[in-house]
Amino acid sequence: MTTYYGPLGLRNFFSSLITLFLTIFAISLFLNKAHLPQEETPSTPSPSSPPIVLNVSKVERQEGRTTPILPQPAAPNISKVRRQEERITIPYPPPPVTLNVSKVERQEERTTPILPRPAALNISDVERQEERITIPYPPPPVTLNVSKVERQEERTTPILPRPAALNISKVERQEERIAIHYPPPPPVASNASKGDDKCDLFSGRWVYDNSTHPLYSGFNCSFMHEEIACDKFGRKDRLYQKWRWQPHGCDIPRFDATKLLERLRGKRMVFVGDSLNRNQWVSMVCLVGSSLPPEHKAMKFNGSLLSFKSKEFNVTIDFYWSPMLLESNGDDPIIHRSPDRIIRAHSIEKHAKHWTNADIIIFNSYLWWKKPGIKLKILYGSFEDEDKTFEEVEMGSGLEIALRTWSEWLESHVDTNKAQIFFVSVSPTHVWADEWGMPSDQNCYTETEPITKEGYASRGTDYSLMRTVEAAVEGLRYKGVHVQILNITQLSEYRKDGHPSIYRRQYVPLTEDQLADPRSYSDCTHWCLPGVPDTWNELLYAYIMSR
Repeated sequence: MTTYYGPLGLRNFFSSLITLFLTIFAISLFLNKAHLPQEETPSTPSPSSPPIVLNVSKVERQEGRTTPILPQPAAPNISKVRRQEERITIPYPPPPVTLNVSKVERQEERTTPILPRPAALNISDVERQEERITIPYPPPPVTLNVSKVERQEERTTPILPRPAALNISKVERQEERIAIHYPPPPPVASNASKGDDKCDLFSGRWVYDNSTHPLYSGFNCSFMHEEIACDKFGRKDRLYQKWRWQPHGCDIPRFDATKLLERLRGKRMVFVGDSLNRNQWVSMVCLVGSSLPPEHKAMKFNGSLLSFKSKEFNVTIDFYWSPMLLESNGDDPIIHRSPDRIIRAHSIEKHAKHWTNADIIIFNSYLWWKKPGIKLKILYGSFEDEDKTFEEVEMGSGLEIALRTWSEWLESHVDTNKAQIFFVSVSPTHVWADEWGMPSDQNCYTETEPITKEGYASRGTDYSLMRTVEAAVEGLRYKGVHVQILNITQLSEYRKDGHPSIYRRQYVPLTEDQLADPRSYSDCTHWCLPGVPDTWNELLYAYIMSR
């Protein structure tokens, strides 16, 4: 039987069909919604922590972000649009302020790269410093027939660790140097041919001069110390001996040993300090002794006191070992290695009694205050006490304490109308060859010529210590005690070629690793003689003769 749908029947049929489709669609939506996870309400970021908009260009993300984008949390069954909305609204922590800089700005911000350690060494710079300074080596065996002056040595660190203040810009280092206000140099005749009426003995350049330099022969100086006798221990190039310091606008008075001895007749000159000051003392003894016949000069050794005497002029030129000015655990001139630095508070008389009657005193005390990574211990009481009381301070603060006691002693014991007092400025090191354009794992080893760039300054030169000394000197000046700072720092900065390197006596047998890498035991702290300290003494000579 055939069913017939009239017009009304067709309308009812299509209405039922539409209703069925709508019902199925509604059920489908309901089922999909039941399977979807509940959408979290995004937290509102605080005003101080703006959300990071991740939809930025590749260049912008490279410039503004130094940390990688963290992986997105799993979001099953969430549409791509919804995940994008979540990423936009998640309140990530704000980026560090310093990160939103351009590549150029970040390059300018860092002028001192962090240099890689030398490949051949498996110990850090600080560990090398600790090894070289703190290992309590025994004194040289008696069978070596080494004199006391040869054994009285402060071992140097060939590769010094970088101090904490190295990551400073060149501009900041320049500002530090400008802050040191040295007293004017002694008056000397200007070099009229240069058309400059002003003379600054400390500003100039090194010129090669094989006609007047060296001022003496190292082989002929009977008082030469073997840690600085470079030619004796195999250094073949002699160029380092033939450079003369030429100040701008004037000339250094030529050193005349006879004139100096005549000026010092019947007087006593004492160098007080560490091995660098002994370096300068040996230079002075060689300069003066080269003009005297053997029967007119003599040398005596008495513990910390080394004494040279010119019999004809009755002049004594001494060196006294006192590396930290005050009484310390480094007072033994032969065995003074220790993992600690200890000074005895306010105790200077043990040393000062050896300087009291000197007519000229030259102090130098920086090297022992530069040991990084440790604090200074101040002893209240005596080293002989069983129950010792210590206070730990930073090394710079310890130098201030020592200089305060030193200043009080000078104020009460020295008449500077009769005596001349000098404090030598910092002697620079040359342990990072990248500073003069060489690979970063090299140092002064194999260097044969000075640095020619005027104003060059090493990262290792600690100007904060120099400012501490300057403040003490200024305080004494207000009290009527005149101390002259002998500014040898800048002229010595240029002389990367002037150090012993490997050409010195080694008091401890070298290891196979050291022999395989000479840079690892190169001495880039002390100075070969004849050499740079002779110029220090030429400046000292100018001050003495100008008085």
